Amino acid sequence: LPRDFREPALPVRTRVYAANGKKIATVYEENRKEVPLEKIAPVMQQAVIAIEDSRFYEHNGFDPRGFARAAVTNVTTGEVAQGGSTLTMQYVKNVLLTAAADEEEQAAAREDTISRKLREIRYAMAVEKRLTKDEILNRYLNISYYGALAYGVEAAAVHYFGVSASKLSLAQAATLAGIVQSPAAYNPITN
Repeated sequence: LPRDFREPALPVRTRVYAANGKKIATVYEENRKEVPLEKIAPVMQQAVIAIEDSRFYEHNGFDPRGFARAAVTNVTTGEVAQGGSTLTMQYVKNVLLTAAADEEEQAAAREDTISRKLREIRYAMAVEKRLTKDEILNRYLNISYYGALAYGVEAAAVHYFGVSASKLSLAQAATLAGIVQSPAAYNPITN
């Protein structure tokens, strides 16, 4: 990987226990419980790939066809109607946001510029050389923000549906996969 790409450990919940072993509190900045891919319902894995990057298993981190499709659509409509980011590029963006040391670095990870997009492409292609597709998918599902302070698919599944990620139904998985695109706009509790 390029030297300036850091993949920090994800922030997780801390549990505070009394001397007798009884849990007193759970403290977190980001409500997240990491889970392995085997503990995420296959239908959830399929839903996020279908919505975010249908050619995920076919490209090397950058999908020229998807990028061109998005560019043509955006030029034709005169607005940003589609994104050309692959699931791996979205994972990279989430890592950059998580690793940001301050608001300036967070803004740089979100800015709408060609240089940011080129940096994401470069990192995504390097990530694809180092990790398997399933490792990337697992990391994406564990880092993504699902709204309502739920980070990662396990926290989102429990928050919205009261089930673990391994027990998600098709409708629940499709809902969570859709939320990732815009957690505020697609919040199923308020909308």
